[in-house]
Amino acid sequence: MAQTNSAFMKPMTISADLAEVVGKGPMPRSEVVKKLWVYIKKNGLQDPQNKRNINGDEALKKVFGGKKTVNMFEMTKLVSKHLS
Repeated sequence: MAQTNSAFMKPMTISADLAEVVGKGPMPRSEVVKKLWVYIKKNGLQDPQNKRNINGDEALKKVFGGKKTVNMFEMTKLVSKHLS
């Protein structure tokens, strides 16, 4: 039986900018990422030519440090700055 990573499931405090996108916390990092993808898909923010890129709207640009477009790997790094 696989051991769960309790640090990954630990509820995190969410910044006000990130809460605009995923809702109020605290919540585990896995839930934040899941809700972020729901928001991205619901609002059609994935680049149609390159699905690895996310085109931020005004709310996401705050989370992305003002960047208009980020790739999905960079996104997780930028989101980490909004969790404590």
